[in-house]
Amino acid sequence: MEVTQRDPRRWLILVVLCLSTLVLVIDNMVLTVAIPPLAADLGADAQEIQWILDSYILVFAGLLLTAGSLSDRFGRRKVMIIGLALFGVASLAATYATSPELLIAARAAMGVGGALIMPSTLSILITVFDEEERRKAMAAWSAVAMLGLIGGPVLGGVLIAWFWWGAVFLINVPIAVLAIIAALILMPESTGPQTRPDPLGAVLSAVGMIALVWTIIELPHGLSVPALAVAVLALAAFVVWELRTPYPMVPLGLFRNRTFSGASFSLTLVQIGNGGLLLVLTQYLQYVLGYTPTQAGLAFIPMALASLLCNGLGATLGAKIGNRPMIATGLVVMAAGFGLLASLSTGSGLVMTAVALFVLGAGGGLAMPAAIAALMGTVPPEHAGVGSALNDTIQQAGAALGIAVLGSILSSGYTGAIPATAPAAARRSIGDALALGDATIARTARDAFTAAMSDAFVISAAGVLAAAVLALLVIRDRRNDTAQTPSEPVPAGNH
Repeated sequence: MEVTQRDPRRWLILVVLCLSTLVLVIDNMVLTVAIPPLAADLGADAQEIQWILDSYILVFAGLLLTAGSLSDRFGRRKVMIIGLALFGVASLAATYATSPELLIAARAAMGVGGALIMPSTLSILITVFDEEERRKAMAAWSAVAMLGLIGGPVLGGVLIAWFWWGAVFLINVPIAVLAIIAALILMPESTGPQTRPDPLGAVLSAVGMIALVWTIIELPHGLSVPALAVAVLALAAFVVWELRTPYPMVPLGLFRNRTFSGASFSLTLVQIGNGGLLLVLTQYLQYVLGYTPTQAGLAFIPMALASLLCNGLGATLGAKIGNRPMIATGLVVMAAGFGLLASLSTGSGLVMTAVALFVLGAGGGLAMPAAIAALMGTVPPEHAGVGSALNDTIQQAGAALGIAVLGSILSSGYTGAIPATAPAAARRSIGDALALGDATIARTARDAFTAAMSDAFVISAAGVLAAAVLALLVIRDRRNDTAQTPSEPVPAGNH
């Protein structure tokens, strides 16, 4: 009975979902190495560079919940294909942008496409795979996302070395086209129940999330009180409205489930720790150890390998011992990885860095698939899209907060460790300090940066340990706890 209800194309469908996720993750990561050449070519100033980076995340985070609701209402495959098409066209526009303003507009359009793609991928996954196979599918999906995270900077360095900065956007186009064709051929359509739209909820969620992410992004430069006020008022109004309206866009009742809320907040704490990892460590590898951007990207390979190996192990063990112990164990291993990163010094070589990243990747590989499986296992199939969007939104906010907080700790710690007698340029950043060409200042700057980095990673380790404790205390593994999870395999789609 169970076997006949499984879609025979489900593993091919998983490939399409992984491709769709990969294009988003790679795009965000390759841009980090493309900023210097594109800024020089377009004549972008510091403020324009910030908008090139932030326009995507602002639109993406602001529209996730609305996009998830649209996918449940109008069809998850349809919304994902529209998102892929928009993302591809916007990437083509970004490739040939001739001014910072055009590139900012293209990045914002890519954010709209990304918001349509992301919730649909995970929601389609949980409707195509039954409970028995879902964990393995999520492990594969998580592993591909990790590959994109690590491989993005490497790919970006290679593309820029061989072509020009526009190639980091052009690479998205064939991937998007391939994913669209495969989705049309292989993927069944699925929808949730047809309910009345919730335009007020959509507007309030978009305004609130954009204001919240903007407040977090601006934290290193000071608290933006107007943005924070808009975020608090809009999100509070959103919660009140969603609880009162008979047709809510987001089923906030999901948070009454201990497993959903526990997994959500555990993932948020993990993302706060992970958010600043690449930001901090790539600077350490390049400015302190003297790596090129491509070499710095390659240094993350041990983390990717460990994640790939442990994703499969985590999926197998999680099915036997349950999500809660797997999440807690993986998070403790991750905390150990952050602890090893905090012990790095100016004299540390590749081996110590590789060991620390391997441990970190192993912990993530064990914990993340189990955490996502626990969270999505509590979401009713009819709310798969908006449930996925809720998960993505929480993690995006955590990652943005992590970048802001760890970046601020790194900046203030570095400045505080530089002697007051040093030149002003040396106190601004390690890059400016090394550009002065003074050996004594360079040595002082490297020591100061490494000390500040250690503080940032100690805080990351503490956040991940807090997530482990939260998972143990809150998440339940009893099968009857997740009453919303269907005991019979979920049909491939509603036609």
